[in-house]
Amino acid sequence: GVTSELGGNIGGLNATGTNIVNVNSNMTNSGLSFVDGGGTLNIQTGSTYNAAGGPVNVGFDAGNAGGTGTLTIEGVDRLHGATHPVVADRIELGTYMLAPAICGGEIELLGGRRELIGVFCDKLDEAGIEVTETRDGLNVRRRSNAVHAVNVTTEPFPGFPTDLQAQMMAALCTAEGVSVLEETIFENRFMHAPELMRMGANIDVHGGIAKVTGVARLKGAPVMATDLRASVSLILAGLAAEGDTVVSRVYHLDRGYEQVEDKLSAVGAKIERISE
Repeated sequence: GVTSELGGNIGGLNATGTNIVNVNSNMTNSGLSFVDGGGTLNIQTGSTYNAAGGPVNVGFDAGNAGGTGTLTIEGVDRLHGATHPVVADRIELGTYMLAPAICGGEIELLGGRRELIGVFCDKLDEAGIEVTETRDGLNVRRRSNAVHAVNVTTEPFPGFPTDLQAQMMAALCTAEGVSVLEETIFENRFMHAPELMRMGANIDVHGGIAKVTGVARLKGAPVMATDLRASVSLILAGLAAEGDTVVSRVYHLDRGYEQVEDKLSAVGAKIERISE
């Protein structure tokens, strides 16, 4: 939860010599004992400027394929400028890849690289979605009129991203068959399920496991976004739903997606932002 994540960040930064006072007695400062990309980056940054403290070892979990690893960082007193290409956001990439999976059609995602979300691409292939590498990115299309049910288990990188679980659930709502999604990274991360059910989805949630039985069609409905990924999953579901879908509390959306309406409109979606 939030407390353990913050405690892990504070514990790790304290280990690099940063002086952070813990004012919450319920918070543990034992360092990062769980998978946390943001926490790893924070500790890396703190270690970089740890000029007087010597090398700092930062342990991280590279997922089932890579096992655990350690970064050894030798601090310096200053950095110099450099030019570095920005890697595509793999969660944004995966989100837009699911649009043709849900609606049909074919799109090319410029700048996309399969190596960023290889396991996700494999799961799409299993579901009947073809992902092809092009000179400029990735081309995505359905092989047939229907998506096939698949089972998904979220894992640390390079496994199936937890931040694509909600979007994948939206795609599987109209798949042929029964899909099972298991969330292993975060607790209480199926808050989008009740909203999808308002649109006619057949979802049964028990703890960290959700069973999704595909239906022929979703129906537009007023729904509420509970977080960043939930908001975009409801938009994806709304693209293929019959009638209008109104998603409220879309301020969550803007934390992770830039100009989502323009990008989806450019490939044929009927979507507009309205004032709440």
